[in-house]
Amino acid sequence: MVFVKVRDGESIEDALRRFKRECERNGILKEIKRREHFLPPSVKRKLRQQENLRKLRRLKRRRVHR
Repeated sequence: MVFVKVRDGESIEDALRRFKRECERNGILKEIKRREHFLPPSVKRKLRQQENLRKLRRLKRRRVHR
């Protein structure tokens, strides 16, 4: 849980900006977006496999160019 105390002489806009920054640092927005839609385990597995293949291809390209 993210808490931001409003400092003396600080505007609400500045406190809100600090709150948003803290949420971003803690990965709260990323987690909300991830949980926005349900993905069955089979789809999650397939997406992870595709991402791993992309990473492998990228690594192979980098090794070839060196």
